[in-house]
Parts: sequence; structure tokens; C-alpha cells
Amino acid sequence: MKEVPSIQRLSLNQITTENWNLSEAVEGCLRAEVPWISVWRHKLQEFGLNKSRKMIRDAGLRVSSLCRGGMFPAASKSERQSRLDDNRRALEEAAELGTDVLVLVCGSAPDRDLDSARKWVEEGIEQLIPYAKECGVKLGIEPLHPMYAADRSVIVTLGQANAIRERLQSTQVGVVVDVFHVWWDPDLYQQIARAGDHILGFHVSDWIVPVPDLFKGRGMMGDGVIEIRRIRQAVEEAGYNGPIEVEIINQAIWDQPGDQTLQTMKDRYLEHV
Repeated sequence: MKEVPSIQRLSLNQITTENWNLSEAVEGCLRAEVPWISVWRHKLQEFGLNKSRKMIRDAGLRVSSLCRGGMFPAASKSERQSRLDDNRRALEEAAELGTDVLVLVCGSAPDRDLDSARKWVEEGIEQLIPYAKECGVKLGIEPLHPMYAADRSVIVTLGQANAIRERLQSTQVGVVVDVFHVWWDPDLYQQIARAGDHILGFHVSDWIVPVPDLFKGRGMMGDGVIEIRRIRQAVEEAGYNGPIEVEIINQAIWDQPGDQTLQTMKDRYLEHV
């Protein structure tokens, strides 16, 4: 196993350069020779799906994933149905962009009802499986750090994500390992091995001490406490050798020049991932 991953696996998760639109991000990747990009759905709206797809393909970039689907729980059946419909649109968008991974941020609990919310997450994913298969896109369950359980996801451990995947028994369903969300878990390495070749994505950033902001608190690799390389080696031993997305949500990084961010991202990827 190589100690340092190939630069050909490096992907810019678009949220890392939030102040850039899609065109600027594509051009930035070309200048920095970053071969992959992960697209966020809100970034598609400015140019539209067809123009966005052409822009990415003409640049010779590959799309590592589309973010995001999910957000399944809701208080009413009609709202849950509306969210399923939106997920089906997301699957269509992913297929059009040429990626086979839709990242699922699963959603929070309405009315404090965690048990029902988790049931709705699993039911929602199950209902999407036939259309995901038709689109040729896999559903990547991304567990989030427990501090996001109240507003973003009731799936907060890789163990929970693995359990859903195993119960659904579909090759269309896998998991996404994001070091920011899972680094703290005492069962992490056992759960990575359990996921095996069902790992659909690997995201890197770092955990800064103290965390500057609950949402915009991620650091550049090497600025925090996460054993990024150890986790990367574990996902590779489990069978994942796909693109590695740098996904950093941090206002200070957003506010600096995007080309500076990409250069630092490349340097830190080689040094710490």
C-alpha cells in the first residue's frame, strides 16, 4: 500500500470553495490540476443541469459525487413524499453529471421523535432503491457527527449506516466515510472493515481545537487532531480506492482566494492524507 495516495484521486468538494460558482470551481480545478470535482446541487441552479454537465465534461473533469440527497424525515406523509420526489430528481441529476454516487445527508427528527425519524430514513432509502438502480446511481449514507443530530442527521455513526445498508441488502446502497464526522468513534475501524467494499466515498478535512463554529468549523488537513492517514489506509484495506474529496466548511477558508485554497489543499493532501 502506498503511504501517499495518488494526486489522481484528489477531488475538490465544491463546498470547500463556497464563494466560487461552478464555472469558477471548474476553472480552478483546471489551473490546479485537480482531476475530480464533487458538485453541490445548489451550485447547479445558476447554470442549469445541461450547461453544468457540458462545462464539467469539456474541462475533462470527473464528478466524484453529487451532494446531497436525503432529508427524509418530516412530520407529514405528504412532506415525506415531497422529499422522496426531490431525491428522485437528485438521482437524475447525478446520472446526468456522470457520477454514480448520491451522498445522503439523512435528516433530523421532527417533534423530537428520533425513533420515527430513523425509521423514515430507512424507509425513504428503501423506496429510492429501484429508481437508483434505473439511474445507475448508488445511495451513499453519510453518518454525521452527533452534534448535528438535532438539525441535519439522525444517522450519527458508521455502525448505524452499516446496519441500514445490511438490512436493505441492496448493491445500490453503501456508506460514505467523512473523517470529520467519524474520527471520534471508538468502533470506527471495526465499522470500516464491516462496510468493506460498500464504501462509496471518502471525505477529508480536520477537527480544529477548539471548534470555531458548529457548522463552519472544519479545518484544513493537518490543522487538527484527526488521524487522517490511518483512516485513509483503513478504508483502502476495506476495499475503497476511489476519489478522495476534500470537504471543508469554514468561513475563513471560504473568504480566502480560491486558488490559494486549492494549492494548500493539494499540499496538505500529499502531506497528511
